[in-house]
Amino acid sequence: MSDRAEIVRVDDLVKDVRPGFGLRVKRILEGISFRVREREIFGFIGPNGAGKTTTLKVLMGLIRATSGRASILGHDVSEISFRRQIGFLPEQPYFYDYLTGREILRFYSKLSGVRREHRERRVTELLELVGLTAAGNTRLRGYSKGMLQRIGVAQALVHDPQVVFLDEPMSGLDPVGRKEVRDIILRLRDEGKTIFMNTHILSDVEMVCDRVAIIVNGRIRYEGAIDEFLDAGEPEADLVFANLPAETAVQLEESFGARLRGHGDRIELRIAEKDSSAALRLALDAGAVVISATPHRVSLESIFLSAVNEAGAEGGAR
Repeated sequence: MSDRAEIVRVDDLVKDVRPGFGLRVKRILEGISFRVREREIFGFIGPNGAGKTTTLKVLMGLIRATSGRASILGHDVSEISFRRQIGFLPEQPYFYDYLTGREILRFYSKLSGVRREHRERRVTELLELVGLTAAGNTRLRGYSKGMLQRIGVAQALVHDPQVVFLDEPMSGLDPVGRKEVRDIILRLRDEGKTIFMNTHILSDVEMVCDRVAIIVNGRIRYEGAIDEFLDAGEPEADLVFANLPAETAVQLEESFGARLRGHGDRIELRIAEKDSSAALRLALDAGAVVISATPHRVSLESIFLSAVNEAGAEGGAR
């Protein structure tokens, strides 16, 4: 059990909307609850339409929940004064593209209440942090998508907040741009900040997040540490053979519950790690050739897809 303070707390949050002009109510959030602890990167993931953006809008005070409670730094999200401790990067930020990177950060530092004597130093620090020192005097219309995303992160940090909320920070970026933003997020955590990251790019979540919550159809399906997710279940191994006799393949399936797939003259099977030695002996005795034997690591993608499929099955059963 972590002794770190809870920075974001959501309890039984419900959000209903009335689409169009009808009276019929559509429930977007189905009583969700989760916690975000200090000095961690928390990934909030789910398919399109799952309720990620609605949850973020509630946390940012942009919309009100129908019922339930949400708080940040111990303050109800309806309060205003504590928001000086929050930084926010929306999914599609809009910037005045006739301004330079340095000018836009000066503008936001003034809006955020940074004292005049500290502004220039803060702008210089942020340009260095996001790797845009050399482009600080370039107009934003000349920035790439990755550069704009990095200047967006900088504007979210201009007032040195404790908690940073990032909505799809890697969306639309090429591999280089995604790595640049990932590195910035990791550095922010190292500096003691708490980061809430709303995203659907699972590989980035695995690389940077400490804990995650998976939301599907307005419900939290999983919440916990990344390591707990990926280490869950019985360890398995992937074995690949050539020249595996058909009768031996059947025996492997029946004896060990192995799952087989064929690739030309090769057979790949997934088996419980504890049974891998016996399966290898059986295959070798039958004259098969071992191509590879590797531990199978559960991916966040497989857990995510399982959550989506479970939700779909529940919906179909209603």
